[in-house]
Amino acid sequence: MEMDLAPKAPKGLYAGDGGSYSSWAPDDLPMLRVASIGAAKLTLNSRGFAAPSYSDSSKVAYVLQGSGVCGLTVPEATTEKVIKIKEGDALAIPFGFVTWWFNPNDSDLAILFLGDTSKGHRPGQFTDFHLTGPTGIFAGFTPEFVSRAWDLSQSDVSKLVHDQSNAGIVKLKVGQKMPEPSDKDRDGLVVNCLEAPLDVDIKGGGCVVVLNSKNLPTVESVGLGADLVRLHGGAMCSPGFSSDSAYQVTYVVRGSGRVQVVGVDGKRVLETKVSGGQLFIVPRFFVVSKIADPEGMEWFSIITTPNPVFSHLAGRTSVWKAISPEVLEAAFDTTPELEQLFRSKRTSDEIFFPPK
Repeated sequence: MEMDLAPKAPKGLYAGDGGSYSSWAPDDLPMLRVASIGAAKLTLNSRGFAAPSYSDSSKVAYVLQGSGVCGLTVPEATTEKVIKIKEGDALAIPFGFVTWWFNPNDSDLAILFLGDTSKGHRPGQFTDFHLTGPTGIFAGFTPEFVSRAWDLSQSDVSKLVHDQSNAGIVKLKVGQKMPEPSDKDRDGLVVNCLEAPLDVDIKGGGCVVVLNSKNLPTVESVGLGADLVRLHGGAMCSPGFSSDSAYQVTYVVRGSGRVQVVGVDGKRVLETKVSGGQLFIVPRFFVVSKIADPEGMEWFSIITTPNPVFSHLAGRTSVWKAISPEVLEAAFDTTPELEQLFRSKRTSDEIFFPPK
């Protein structure tokens, strides 16, 4: 089973005064197509504005840096949600929801999008439909149709639709008013992974915040789970696998480390170093382990199920601790003494092992 699992950085698709948009392509990262996963990154410069659009794919958005405002309109809704976002925020966005993004600040705003393209037009890639601009939906209709739909004169339609030259990302003029965000609009739609209660916290090892249908109900509708993991310098993440047939899609937020993935017939299919800005995918049931470099490593992942279940192969909660001694002796073809030594290790450590 030959497959290319090497981590990749995104390629730029658009850049202008307002910001840039880049994505990972299935031709560069074939596992995207296999897993029907899309991945992209939006960067907005000061006063950068990503105009309203909707997608053919459900996504989880994660704010990598900066702060700004997101507008979100639910299908058939009469009002939009206007949400203040900041670094560490995660949002689950079902397909068909209309969104826009704005950066009113001096520093850049960067947002990662990871999502399910299984219902999309192109497996492994997002297809976004813009509502305005030269590539907007209404640019394709004749003035007559748009005039009838909006009850406007054809000359007004031309000004709104056909005279527009701006692409999907623009820089707004100073003084251009935008909606004010509402704190109550965040409820149930946003979880800040840097402020949320930790699901796992190992002294000297690392910590995890898991996003699931309990703390972010909208992940149920997008069919994805997610987590933010911070691995301390020199610490190891236990070898483990997704035991519910899910893919793990991992973006390294910052830091660096080593990764090994083992698959069918005990073959090591990936052994490499990863660093901030790279993305890689672990196939279903393959076992992955990571060791952080001295500066540590932080990553954000989605899992292709809203409530993922993992099995670990080392540590207090590993499957080895549940298997009877006699079975381990027979399986390893070893002595009771060595089996007892093996079982006596990692009795208190969970999924992260601090450096010795």
